[in-house]
Amino acid sequence: MPSRLRPVASVAADAVLVGDPGRALLLAQELQDSPKMSNHARGLWGYWGTTPAGRELTVQSTGMGGPSAALVLADLAELGVRRAVRIGSCAAIAPEPEPGDLLVALEAHAWGGGREGEAVLPDMRLTNAVRRALGRPLNARPATLASLDFLHPPTTPGAAGSGPQAETYAELADAADMQTAALMLEAEALGVELAAVLIVAESAAGDQADDELLAAAAKRAGAAAVEAFETLN
Repeated sequence: MPSRLRPVASVAADAVLVGDPGRALLLAQELQDSPKMSNHARGLWGYWGTTPAGRELTVQSTGMGGPSAALVLADLAELGVRRAVRIGSCAAIAPEPEPGDLLVALEAHAWGGGREGEAVLPDMRLTNAVRRALGRPLNARPATLASLDFLHPPTTPGAAGSGPQAETYAELADAADMQTAALMLEAEALGVELAAVLIVAESAAGDQADDELLAAAAKRAGAAAVEAFETLN
């Protein structure tokens, strides 16, 4: 039995991972026919169900931050998950992304935990399938992410963090989040295919997405994840 999750229903080989339990419920209701709660231990809500095409799918919350997400992914891998798409939120560093935009991670740099600046990569086969599924007019921007231990309040307009390393990761990354690099590292170690789609919750100028915009973007990303799973068989 895994250390964190206590499944009370099946766990599918394909999973959508989100930090927020509320977003997990939203996407379970959006993507699955008659979803069943598969986990509620530690407040990490998870759901099992089938897509309208009849494919089994797990939607699982991972909590906040890289360590929690990595531990949950390890439990999911023990339970049989082999492919996963992270759908999370980020703060833009580059000036172009607007609140509600979707960013597909092509690379993430871990900042913190002794891995300052180390680049990690997603599974490109799954990532490209997600990008194709998003398509036009809902095409997402390819992006490089900086994954931080925590997101600092900005000290200057347009900054996604503060401290001595902020300018360094700002030069590398289009946006900052708290999980993607840790998940990519763990997925590589576990042999799990992983892609990540990030919703811009805050622009570099400080404009924020409201709940309705975030929910709509999450649904678009979730639909693309399901299509990607289905096209890759």
